[in-house]
Amino acid sequence: MLAYLLKRVLLMVPTLLGALTLTFVVIQFVPGGPVEQALAEARASRSADGEGYRAARDIDAKQVEELKRLYGFDKPVGQRYLDMLVQFARFDLGQSFMHHQDVWTLIKSKLPVSMSLGLWTFVLSYLISVPLGMAKARREGTRFDTATTLLVLVGYAIPGFVLGVLLIVLFAGGTFLDWFPLRGLVSDDWASLSWPARITDYLWHLTLPLTCMVIGSFAVTTLLTRNTFVEELRKQYVMVARAKGLSPGQVLRRHVLRNALIPLVTGFPSAFVGAFFAGSVLIETLFSLDGLGLLGFEAVQRRDYPVVLGSLYLFTLIGLVVKLVSDLLYVWVDPRVQFGAAQR
Repeated sequence: MLAYLLKRVLLMVPTLLGALTLTFVVIQFVPGGPVEQALAEARASRSADGEGYRAARDIDAKQVEELKRLYGFDKPVGQRYLDMLVQFARFDLGQSFMHHQDVWTLIKSKLPVSMSLGLWTFVLSYLISVPLGMAKARREGTRFDTATTLLVLVGYAIPGFVLGVLLIVLFAGGTFLDWFPLRGLVSDDWASLSWPARITDYLWHLTLPLTCMVIGSFAVTTLLTRNTFVEELRKQYVMVARAKGLSPGQVLRRHVLRNALIPLVTGFPSAFVGAFFAGSVLIETLFSLDGLGLLGFEAVQRRDYPVVLGSLYLFTLIGLVVKLVSDLLYVWVDPRVQFGAAQR
């Protein structure tokens, strides 16, 4: 087991290196970098001050070299690439061009929003999907099975952003009711509240954005659970267990559940990473939540390369760790799988 873990940790290095290298190469060909954007802002400022076209043009010759030194573009590409690798090996993510802060400090300040949305979405999705999928499998072909499948697919088909707009109109002071807040994770007076009131306030702020993310995220897991349980319930060992006098609930809990968990554990990394990182940009924008999704989107727009590369580095590392945990859970669920076989 220790050898397998060591091998998997070592395999993370080329994966991280490949993701960073590919992104670094793409960045070199993207037009409108931070130097160009700074020059454009300077030209606009000079023109607004009435200094005219000549002064706006002369600013290029006066400041372009200084801007290149400021952003580190006065060095050769190879040296910048090696410097980035050395920094990231020390978990030094550099300084943000746009925010003028340490990237790691900036990411930590945005992390509570993304963790709240991602972790709650992941947990609620599985808490709803697995019991619902089991109930659908036990009632295969009934009206309950058909109706819940229809509801799940409808929820999956509605984009989260569209659902968010609808919820705001209905429940957040849009046209009808004003029940839920629209800004931040907590209220301005959150620090002065008692702990029960703080928890209630926190959950109250999360209700609408979580609803948008959860409704569209548990359809795949629900149907996968349902189909997996239906397949297991048709196998010979289930008939033998029933012939011994076990109730349907006992058969599910003692025999079927462990075998049916294998496909769910296999999809654990994609479900976790998807809930944590994907689809949150629009939700954060819509509900004024300042998280990692919005930070990354703005960094791409403003060509804030340290934030782009630092966020990618962190996200890739978390994804690899989650995949390793998933493999270990897979072996725990099915002891017949050996660690070497699990890797293959």
